[in-house]
Amino acid sequence: MNHNSQFSEDPDRSDTRPILIIPYMWIGDFVRNHTVVRVLKQRWPNRPVDLLTTSLCAPLVDYMPGVREGIVWDLPRGRLAVGRQLSLAKLLRARNYGTALVLPRTWKAAIAPALAAIPERVGFVGEFRFGLLNRWRWGEKKLPRFIDKNAALAQPVGAPLPPEWPVPQLRVPPEDIVRWRQANGLSAGAAVALAPGSVGVSKRWTSYPEAARLLVERGLEVWVVGGPAEKGLAQEIVAAGGAGVRDLTGTDLRNGVLAMAAAGVAISNDSGLMHIAAALGTPTMGIFGPTSPYLWAPLNGLAATVVQDKEVLSCQPCQSTVCKMNDHRCMRDIAASEVVAIAQRVLGEAGVRAET
Repeated sequence: MNHNSQFSEDPDRSDTRPILIIPYMWIGDFVRNHTVVRVLKQRWPNRPVDLLTTSLCAPLVDYMPGVREGIVWDLPRGRLAVGRQLSLAKLLRARNYGTALVLPRTWKAAIAPALAAIPERVGFVGEFRFGLLNRWRWGEKKLPRFIDKNAALAQPVGAPLPPEWPVPQLRVPPEDIVRWRQANGLSAGAAVALAPGSVGVSKRWTSYPEAARLLVERGLEVWVVGGPAEKGLAQEIVAAGGAGVRDLTGTDLRNGVLAMAAAGVAISNDSGLMHIAAALGTPTMGIFGPTSPYLWAPLNGLAATVVQDKEVLSCQPCQSTVCKMNDHRCMRDIAASEVVAIAQRVLGEAGVRAET
């Protein structure tokens, strides 16, 4: 067998074997996986596409066009969990997948598809996965962005990167948004969603409390969106903004999706919620400091990319999770008044007016 051959000959429109994507499980990366789904559906419109998912990311699958089903299976990050791998392989084997795209480079990610004997197991060379994958791809390090590495696996071998990838899409029915507002006692007025969390403290803009106060003074309702780790930040923001701020943080990611879908504008650090908001089509402002907008901004584009422009910092972008020099000026020097002014402009361009 030629291990470098492309999988099923293109164009084979009669092929109906389902495809499984083994994705990265961070929230933002999981949203980006929808680009891979869209590339596969363009290539093989008659082949169902499923996503392996964690319990955390599972709600996202419900809003992804073109995804047949999410296979919810939580595997521990720090250990092999042989029993869980064997059970997952049994489940995958019963579903008769024809192709598995293994996006992560780890050998653990390739175990279950191999044990399930999925005929075509596609992935980049890495972490001693010989025998686990049988459709090797090379040249990962030459691909400029994370999305290029992932979506290239959905193309035929040697295919050039397109000028633009299909953008991720999340679609929430309008009636779901209405019910969510009613269930949470929220008005139908203009609201700004703030997402103050992120993986790594260096990516967190610290002026959300002041921004909330200014937004409320301008007649805007403010929602704080995030997970349990953001509860403390939410309390600080509520204390600063008063009765006009609602703490919507919680354990269910679906709540965050619906909040971002309902908001007039979202203001977010470089985080999973930024990618969710952009994929929903909500005007989204991304605040960047230690990370590069070129590498990590949503493919959907942002209503505004907010970076400090007062001085050139030699350390920026450092890609570090903790600031190690220059006293976090890449984020600290972004003024709340500046962000609020941009938010008002974005709302105005979207035709949203504050309650006065």
